[in-house]
Amino acid sequence: MRRLSRREAMTTAGTVSLASFLAACGGGGEKTAATPVPTEEGAEATVTPSTRTARATAELFGEATQCTLSPELTEGPYYFDVDSIRSDITEDREGTALRLALRVLDAGSCEPIDNAVVDIWHCDAEGLYSGFEAASTGGPGGGGGRSDEETYLRGAQVTNDDGIVEFKTVYPGWYRGRTVHIHAKVHLDRRTVLTTQLFFDERVSEHVYAAQPYAGDTGRDTFNDSDGIFSDDLVLTARRDGDGWLGLLTFNVRRA
Repeated sequence: MRRLSRREAMTTAGTVSLASFLAACGGGGEKTAATPVPTEEGAEATVTPSTRTARATAELFGEATQCTLSPELTEGPYYFDVDSIRSDITEDREGTALRLALRVLDAGSCEPIDNAVVDIWHCDAEGLYSGFEAASTGGPGGGGGRSDEETYLRGAQVTNDDGIVEFKTVYPGWYRGRTVHIHAKVHLDRRTVLTTQLFFDERVSEHVYAAQPYAGDTGRDTFNDSDGIFSDDLVLTARRDGDGWLGLLTFNVRRA
């Protein structure tokens, strides 16, 4: 058996059907072990299921009565399909713990959408993106393609019956020209229905950046109010979560 890549799950030409993938990873997030999935060739692939969302976390979102479409924002130059369905995207990166709980709702009905694939990626505490470390430090890369094989702080999950996914990561650092942010995509039925970014309350970032490993990286030049991409509608609701932070945000998307 081998680990199922997101590309294989998302594309028609992939070796695993989307229906099999979603059946394994959806269903309310109750599964707690890797799940074998039949491939189109009759073999099996193994997927890591979506994390179980605690009822207390789901209740933090409350009921939605108005669901305006979430803003579309630029993908940026550092995206690639990491081929990894996982909830813990930290790998070896140091930093303040961040638990992300993201909910996907249908903008028309305000009902949760299960079996949506949520894909996120962001820089580490030093402002580096996996796959593009050279470009992150001013070297070649970015729009020119990947410069390394690193995959930290990237991954995808499938929403449960509440329309929620959770990721375990670290609080992102900053780099010149941009405020603190996380990139995200939402996919439904092999279609990307939202490409956007998540942002942070400046008071939270100031608190986090006072500690290591962030404190040594001084000279931050761009904040929410001076970032040309920033949107107030995409600021995470943040609260303390043990020694780290919990960030919550709802994506409102159109099914068709």
